[in-house]
Amino acid sequence: MAEGTERSGPTSLDQVADGIQKIDFHHPYTPYDVQEQFMGTVYGVLEKGNSQVGILESPTGTGKSLSLICAAVTWLRNHKKASLEYSITDAAKNIKDEPDWIINQMLKSKREELVKTWQEREARLEQIRAKEKALEMRGIKRRKLDNSIKGSASDSLGEDEWLLDDRDDDRPESDGGLGYSRETRALMEKLGMGGIKAQDDANESGHQEIKIYYTSRTHSQLTQFISELRRPAFPPSIPDSLLSGDAASDPEAIKHLPLSSRQRLCINPAVSKLGSLSAINDRCSELQQPRSKSKCQFVPNAENLAQTHQFRDGALATLPDIEDLFELGKKLSVCPYYASRTAIAGAEIVTLPYPLLLQKTARDALGIKLEGNVVIIDEAHNIMDAVANVHAAEIGLGELKRGRQMLGVYVKRFGKKLKGENRIMVAQVARVVDGLSEWLEGALKQKADQGIVDSNALLRTKGIDQINLYKLIQYIQDSKLTYKIEGYATHVEEGAGSGTTHPVSSTPVLHTLLSFIVTLTNLSSEGRIFYHKTSGKDQNLDIKLSYLLLSPTHAFSSITSSAHAVILAGGTMSPFEDYTAHLFPNLPKSKVTTLSCGHVIPSSSLCVWTLTSNRPKSIEYEFSFQKRSDRSMIHELGLAILNVCGAVPDGVVVFFPSYGYLDEVVAAWSALDPQQPASIWDRLQGKKSVFRETKGGSSDETLKQYSEAILGDGDSGKSTPPVKLGVKAATTKGALLLSVVGGKMSEGINFSDRLGRCVIIVGLPYPNINSPDWKARIEYIESTTMSRLTAPVNDDASAQPALSRSEAVSLAKQASRDFYENACMRAVNQSIGRAIRHKGDYAAIVLVDRRFGNERIRWKLPGWIRGGVVEGSEKQGLGQLMGKMSGFFRGKGEV
Repeated sequence: MAEGTERSGPTSLDQVADGIQKIDFHHPYTPYDVQEQFMGTVYGVLEKGNSQVGILESPTGTGKSLSLICAAVTWLRNHKKASLEYSITDAAKNIKDEPDWIINQMLKSKREELVKTWQEREARLEQIRAKEKALEMRGIKRRKLDNSIKGSASDSLGEDEWLLDDRDDDRPESDGGLGYSRETRALMEKLGMGGIKAQDDANESGHQEIKIYYTSRTHSQLTQFISELRRPAFPPSIPDSLLSGDAASDPEAIKHLPLSSRQRLCINPAVSKLGSLSAINDRCSELQQPRSKSKCQFVPNAENLAQTHQFRDGALATLPDIEDLFELGKKLSVCPYYASRTAIAGAEIVTLPYPLLLQKTARDALGIKLEGNVVIIDEAHNIMDAVANVHAAEIGLGELKRGRQMLGVYVKRFGKKLKGENRIMVAQVARVVDGLSEWLEGALKQKADQGIVDSNALLRTKGIDQINLYKLIQYIQDSKLTYKIEGYATHVEEGAGSGTTHPVSSTPVLHTLLSFIVTLTNLSSEGRIFYHKTSGKDQNLDIKLSYLLLSPTHAFSSITSSAHAVILAGGTMSPFEDYTAHLFPNLPKSKVTTLSCGHVIPSSSLCVWTLTSNRPKSIEYEFSFQKRSDRSMIHELGLAILNVCGAVPDGVVVFFPSYGYLDEVVAAWSALDPQQPASIWDRLQGKKSVFRETKGGSSDETLKQYSEAILGDGDSGKSTPPVKLGVKAATTKGALLLSVVGGKMSEGINFSDRLGRCVIIVGLPYPNINSPDWKARIEYIESTTMSRLTAPVNDDASAQPALSRSEAVSLAKQASRDFYENACMRAVNQSIGRAIRHKGDYAAIVLVDRRFGNERIRWKLPGWIRGGVVEGSEKQGLGQLMGKMSGFFRGKGEV
């Protein structure tokens, strides 16, 4: 396979290439050429710094995570060494008019101080590691997560718990809505926890060393990354000249800290049992208020300061994952969510989920400072969707009615006790709920099932536009209004007269309302509000309002502008253009480096075929929305897959454009063919066990059954009887799995080895361009592209525009088409990437649609896939495909 191609701006990495080639990246194995190339590119981007961005594609199975670790940590340690050496040299320059012996003595003292500090820290952490190892040797293993703690805090409070505090100068200051009281903020400052002081505080104490913030999409992906952190060993972060003997070559363990939400780290059962993140956040904050009758005993304070420091050192010494932090907090009886903040300063690598990195309010509240630090975003192919998701919000008419009912119950009980600002703000919340409900009730009577909402018309309902929404949001966050109202309403419903019950709903209505109110304050140019009708749980018609962030540019710019460098890495990042065009369009090309690595497999392990028709002059495959219901084409597709199943051993995975189309195809295949004794569906099951992915169904169970049909039960090696789908069972080995592009099987699922000897992509899964959200996206891209292209070339308003209007219109429409097409191809590339997962793996990939033969489409496939395409296959048919495939698998020793 091709080793890869590197594309960078005018300022290339050639300036540092020679030095990088000589660097030992401390890879625990002998790296492949593509890994050397990948690590060298990462190192080069970090070495250039100055808000440099790297967009790197390395196929799954090429050791991407380990390569990221080796390159980034090697650079970090080298950077630390260089910084310390510079500090000594700089100190010498600043000593003037002193004899040489005094200068040398002062520099010697500084060197000794640096070494002593480093040695003391390493010795302290090594003692903790030795203790942990001794415990393991004695058979004391880490306890399982059970969400229970002996001697937990009492939770017996009266109804006054739900009463709003009087608004005065003692109320907590805002922290972006994440729930730190003033008392907690002061305490955390004393403990050295970052992120609590005001943004403009120029006199921050202490020095934060440069660190790496690593984020990925799921908790399991972060856990996998942490396991990879344990593989390599790196030399000390202190200059060799300051160490003597073997100390210079002895490895220094990586200091790693995982961050997560209270939902995963809370050890107080009275809080963690609430279930939803928003309820847990509010209850946690409530237990820290000065007037709280039941303080949380686990929050760091003066009494448990020693345990907090033990927690800090224990976290930095042991490369923990989130479960380890939870157990460490339980063991020391100190809150891991808060205590982990004390370890941020000493950490070299901080792992965290997408939402904690992508939201500035979350970063500020947690003490995450990106300035001058490195940001690595793994699985970055969906980063634009991730940015949109963390800023999205949705509220339905049913939820609003439920919220209004809760508000009525609350006011009936506490209305006479509400005074001043509390009375005014609760009334404003009620007006917002009534206004949104009235608008939705009107839209429910309209014929259209979905559409774009005029935000001005929405806000005029019931005079919402007369309310200061910024102030209302601030009040709701500070007063914990949503928690108190929902808590009391649930308490009343469950009839707990002692007041011991708290809300347990996984989707708190008023927290959902707050999230939607926040979106109403966003600039109208950045997002759109939509309505869409849905069927509720009781089959009654409901209607929802949804906010969609149209551009991730503004939300992402604070990351790229602050960080020393940003690495976007993924297995299938192609096509690259969307990232530069929509994440950081104003970043100079000289600051962006792109790399598409080849695969570690040999070229003989991949066979990619473009199937445009079964036979010459027969019907061409084009699964566009207008043509894909053609029964003749569906029949031909069935025959093609039937033939493939006969030639491919073990597992075949087929990806369709949508669940609806998969249902349509299965129905057509199940119909009896007058010219055949059995339907295509019956004949497929005669070849292999057939499974299908269903919308809303259990992907884990389907995957388990599919795997067992191929691999057997794992005990006796005998084949497990296949699960029947209403027709006869398979009679030959292997299985066929019918899935959907963008479904649960298309991302994060490993179809390695026998589970995925062939992947078939049916058509191009273009999104519905007539849906309101895609119409809004297309309109936004065209309008912003027009504005940029027709803007004056300088600040002089009289200057000629860069392009004529007709030229700009043409390019703007092309930009929107590219964005639309790229969204489709990213989904295709993710599905293709499910098959080959390591160096020894092999598979065939069949692209079924004439449009895959288009050169523009083909260039949007990953480089390693393009390199495996059989030249001229789009001009050949099914017979040639069968011949090629038979030879391919025969060469692998398959019968």
